[in-house]
Amino acid sequence: MSQPRPHTLFSFGTLLDERVQTALFGQAVPVSPASLTGHTTRPLPITDPSVIATSGIDVHLTLARERGAAVEGAVLHLTDHELAAADAYEVDDYARRRVLLASGEAAWAYLDARPLRPAARIVIAGDGIAYGRCDPEGGWAARLAAAHIAADEAGHRVFNVAVPGSTLIDVSEQTPALLAARRPDTLIVAAGIGDSALKPAAEPAHAGWLERLGDGLAALAATALSHGARLVVLGPTWVDESRTGDLGGLRFTHTGALALRESLRTWCVANHVDFLDMWAPLHDRPDLLADGLHPTPDGHRALHDHLAALAR
Repeated sequence: MSQPRPHTLFSFGTLLDERVQTALFGQAVPVSPASLTGHTTRPLPITDPSVIATSGIDVHLTLARERGAAVEGAVLHLTDHELAAADAYEVDDYARRRVLLASGEAAWAYLDARPLRPAARIVIAGDGIAYGRCDPEGGWAARLAAAHIAADEAGHRVFNVAVPGSTLIDVSEQTPALLAARRPDTLIVAAGIGDSALKPAAEPAHAGWLERLGDGLAALAATALSHGARLVVLGPTWVDESRTGDLGGLRFTHTGALALRESLRTWCVANHVDFLDMWAPLHDRPDLLADGLHPTPDGHRALHDHLAALAR
């Protein structure tokens, strides 16, 4: 009896070579023609000797965003073991993520491991920190928008739909109606520090908290995929607990923020979603926080510089 092949993997490069398939999987695997719209390709130099030996070439292709373009390829039908072998074959420059094919079906594909590098049209959702509170210049998101659009005035766009006070559940409910008109290829969700806020006598891992967090992230991932967009989750920023006090009946703690950070990271790894850690730029820098929670203009600048470095 043949093994079940539950995984579909879109490929446009060396994985379509039967010689490569035989080396990786022990045999050629079933394939069917497929197309990925909204993308083009760019060359990616390879330095891993084992990958070069298997493929026979030292320059592979990776995907880049381009509206109106399409990449022709095929879907490989793989077993669990074969998918793991494909993962091991791909170098660290790639990350396996979900894409929406021209047929309307979802499949895995290997994308640029730096999720903001191939982005063209970006939607940013989140809370007051993503909105730019405490910075008259619009915060890290406005700086990201300025640099991104300047790089390609014709093709790049950034839309900030963040709402101060929003939690991830709020964002998962607010965002779907906002995407169609903006036609994003990348959805950045900044996990608001409000998701870690505690009511008196509560704990961050109170009953149902983690489940609701996972539900919100799953809904956002499904929403992004339905628009052909890549979900990128930004982790929370550092909290100066000594200065946050009681804000509007909520208590913000270092422990709660760390719990949120780790929960987001764990969910993203388990679900093959991009997680960008935003903790380091403000860590132990109370001077970069206006009230122990919201970044100052210099704090927002530090967050933007951190994101820019991750995109290079």
